[in-house]
Amino acid sequence: MANFLFIGGTGIISAAAVHRATALGHDVTVLNRGRSSLRTLPESTEVLTADIRDPESVRSVLGNREFDAVADFVAFLPEHVQTDLDLFTGRTGQYVFISSASAYQKPPAKVPVTEETPLDNPFWQYSRDKIACEELVRSSEGLNWTIIRPSHTYDRTSLPITGGWTVVDRMRRGLPVFVHGDGTSLWTLTHTDDHAVAVVGLLANPEAYGQAFHTTNEDPLAWNDIYLTLGRAAGVEPRLVHIASDAIAALHPAWGPGIVGDKAYSMIFDNSKVRSVVPDFAPVIDFTEGARQIIEWYDADPGRKAVDPEEDAVIERICTAATAYA
Repeated sequence: MANFLFIGGTGIISAAAVHRATALGHDVTVLNRGRSSLRTLPESTEVLTADIRDPESVRSVLGNREFDAVADFVAFLPEHVQTDLDLFTGRTGQYVFISSASAYQKPPAKVPVTEETPLDNPFWQYSRDKIACEELVRSSEGLNWTIIRPSHTYDRTSLPITGGWTVVDRMRRGLPVFVHGDGTSLWTLTHTDDHAVAVVGLLANPEAYGQAFHTTNEDPLAWNDIYLTLGRAAGVEPRLVHIASDAIAALHPAWGPGIVGDKAYSMIFDNSKVRSVVPDFAPVIDFTEGARQIIEWYDADPGRKAVDPEEDAVIERICTAATAYA
């Protein structure tokens, strides 16, 4: 069994990985600021409180400890990666950077996407920052590294749609909700419990050293089906209207990069590479079950069902525009 350090550890992706690693008998230490209580961790998890953006606080809590693998789930900028390299070179057998499949070429020249697909996203700064992080990881010396590129990974707390619970609330009130384009572009949703199988299988695994992997479901869904599945899980037949992605970006620029720079394109992935290293990775949780879990979790506590009046107004404006252009 191995000894892992997870930086983060309570997020959508990382918490499931903690549970998976612990269930397999690994020793897991989590390092974070101790501010999140949304997801619980196994009792055996060691939790260290420090801010990864404050390297001295990390050095103080770690002392001279070493790990078989260190995975950072909260590195988004090159300076974050550089901090990791400074902290962990010489004290870990493997450094794992969690990148993003949104870094792949947009629009994709061809599908399915493989790890050889170029990294190039001119639309979304988040993706360009992840690409810059990957370049820094690859140029590092003195440690084994692995890059993991999740696509859209979700758990019961996370609605995989633009607008969050406000959209579901509108569905239940019989109000229209928008879907970008004509709703037929294909999207990949991966339940975090499935995703954790790939993540943990790549940790302390020499076959993963010096390699990049995307870790996604291979069963894409049309965006229309994603919205319909959520609506039906919520007990309604949603009213969908369609509008061009560029029009959404013009009407509400804050949503533009994530839609125009990612969700607007059909993204289908070939997982042959990760399966060759982690044969157990075979996602089994489909979105019908995932949507049921999401709605059940929100309905269990009225405090979770927060409607954002500003987002509600934005959605109404976009739906009105879509109707006008129809």
